[in-house]
Amino acid sequence: MVHKRSPLIGLLAAFLSVAVITGAIYGLREVVPVVSTGVVYMLAVLLVSSRWGLAMGLLTAVMGAAAWNFFHIPPTGRFTIAEGENWVALAVFLIAAVAISGLAGAARARAEEAETRRREADLTAEMARLLLGGADLEESLRAAGRRVATTFDLPSVSIELSWTDSDQRRRALPLLVEGSRAGTVMVPRDTDPIVLEALQDRVLPALETLVAAARKRDELETQVIETKALRRSNVVKTAVLRSVSHDLRSPLTAITTAAGGLSSETLSAEARAELTSVIALESTRLSRLVDNLLDLSKLQAGAVEPHADWCSVEELVRSAVESLPTPPGGFDVQIDQGLPLLRADAAQLERAIANVLDNAARYSGDESVTVRARAAPKQLLLRIGDRGPGIAREELDRIFEPFHSPGDGSGTGLGLAIARGFLEANGGLIRAESLPGQGTTIVLTLPVPAEQPAEAHAQAAK
Repeated sequence: MVHKRSPLIGLLAAFLSVAVITGAIYGLREVVPVVSTGVVYMLAVLLVSSRWGLAMGLLTAVMGAAAWNFFHIPPTGRFTIAEGENWVALAVFLIAAVAISGLAGAARARAEEAETRRREADLTAEMARLLLGGADLEESLRAAGRRVATTFDLPSVSIELSWTDSDQRRRALPLLVEGSRAGTVMVPRDTDPIVLEALQDRVLPALETLVAAARKRDELETQVIETKALRRSNVVKTAVLRSVSHDLRSPLTAITTAAGGLSSETLSAEARAELTSVIALESTRLSRLVDNLLDLSKLQAGAVEPHADWCSVEELVRSAVESLPTPPGGFDVQIDQGLPLLRADAAQLERAIANVLDNAARYSGDESVTVRARAAPKQLLLRIGDRGPGIAREELDRIFEPFHSPGDGSGTGLGLAIARGFLEANGGLIRAESLPGQGTTIVLTLPVPAEQPAEAHAQAAK
């Protein structure tokens, strides 16, 4: 809003400008007829009326006419006029002064109105930026309220997405969106009626439109997120069916075939033992697949809560190796002596290590799977490597995503994803190092507590 100018300052300006012009006319009387010097007072009238309005301009005109009459129109020193032409000059001056005051006042009013409209347009643009560009609608409304208060010189303005009634200090202005009340604008109760009218007639309609647009935007964003989630869910479901169906069918087919062979009466003891071994091996494989699916479901649901206790990496590696079938090249395990103990969920870490070992065995062929463990500052590094075909650089991060299998696409792509989930749940990290044709090394980084219990050291040494 345009700031109101003090009438006292306007009165002082009128008095000083009339006084200065009255003094200046003494210098003009030698070259200009007295009846022509009254036009100089028009400068004072124009100055005051353009700044303080019509009323103050008219007062300046009267003051100028009185000063001209008293000081310059004969007989001077009193408010009388002897000559008829001086009456005419004074009347013309007053008429011209009134006309100039009116024109200047009107121009000033139009300028103030234009400034008010500009400020309101800037306010609307700023509210649009806040409400349509902000992520949180309530926070954007608080910022918009502060902007409205600044524009209209109000102590405070709050915009709420609730139905709030007026109280002793504040007046409630309803926000209507599509015919129903969607919120409330709270302004001070002593707000100037002119400001209140501007808010109700021009600011609130714009704000209502912006709130409706912001709500529609939020609804569209929610729909987009839900659509993306549904698409992602469909992709995951497709990947699960594609990946798991093959891995489920293979052991089931082997178990069914072996079980059917066991019913043969002509089967030798050696063949019977071999078929029994096949059933046991494929059942273990099937059980691991089901366990992986259950583990992934828990990880994605955030239902994994580690039960931390002291454990040794040597025991974890040994248990993981014993839980897996021995690959053609075997496991080459080398663990440094005197490694610090870990404070973690041993069962979860063992599952993570077993999944990484199983993944390495799948790609190592006839070569051994290498396992190396060593201490580093404040952490323990476990490196598990294979001699497989390696992984392209752009695939190194993706191999830890569920249902993503590099290379020939064999396997469900669950093992490394579950390993990452269990490691991160226990404060660890996992990454891959690889060069095409030179094998792959999975590096597990495990945090080591600063304080190590003496009894745990002694137990680990045994």
